[in-house]
Amino acid sequence: MTETLAQTATVERTSTPRRYLMCRPEHYTVSYEINPWMDVTRFTDRDLAVQQWETLYRTYLDWGHTVDLIDPIPGLPDMVYAANGATVVDGVVYSAQFRYAERAPEGPAYEQWFADAGFTTHTAREVNEGEGDILLVGDVFLAGHGFRTDRSSHGELASLVGREVVSLELVDPHYYHLDTALAVIDGDAEQPLVAYFPPAFSEESRRVLEEMYPDAIIATERDAVALGLNAVSDGRRVVLAPGATDLAEALRDRGFEPFAVDTSELLKGGGGAKCCTLEIRDAR
Repeated sequence: MTETLAQTATVERTSTPRRYLMCRPEHYTVSYEINPWMDVTRFTDRDLAVQQWETLYRTYLDWGHTVDLIDPIPGLPDMVYAANGATVVDGVVYSAQFRYAERAPEGPAYEQWFADAGFTTHTAREVNEGEGDILLVGDVFLAGHGFRTDRSSHGELASLVGREVVSLELVDPHYYHLDTALAVIDGDAEQPLVAYFPPAFSEESRRVLEEMYPDAIIATERDAVALGLNAVSDGRRVVLAPGATDLAEALRDRGFEPFAVDTSELLKGGGGAKCCTLEIRDAR
């Protein structure tokens, strides 16, 4: 272990209460293919998907986090991937505008939920898929583009929320959303920590990440193919896929507590723990 890692491991990690929005996968199936993980010929066990989702849901509640639920809508099997539904910061909601017609109705459904809950909502003009491609690290948004989100949405978001938005180009279709290639481990503005898989990004974007986060955790291919970077951290505890064993070890070295939750059935649709978890950041 390097001196930097050894020093980092001595830091006492503190969890902070979070508020999440989730959607029970009552209508989950794989009936179309819009990413390389999806295969309509493979059997999908909806009951198992619900069981795995319930474990994730109960984990957040057991940790003292608040979890709101949006009603699932028949005919929208991917609605379980709540993170794609919007981006919420300072109580302001930037709606999703989905690339594929199969998921298009999800954007208005999530936006309506937030409007009914009293949030200020803004309907996106540009194509974006919510926190799937937009991740807040400290005061800065990292925003992916290349497959599901248009880069033009990054400027729209910046104008709306008044925060810096850093564009990152994704180049491997298996990591079609930013949250499949990069995880926010500690969003502290002073000492932010991310984990990412370099081959998922263009050469220019890798340089940006290296400059911004020199102490980042570099995920292995084994972590990535298990969708281990589709993780959720509360500042101390990190939910991740059981197969992301290298990442789990790296997290322990940094003083975090990795917690494996099996979302293998939901992985058939291309999502894991983070995909199922939209963070609601209320007004400061």
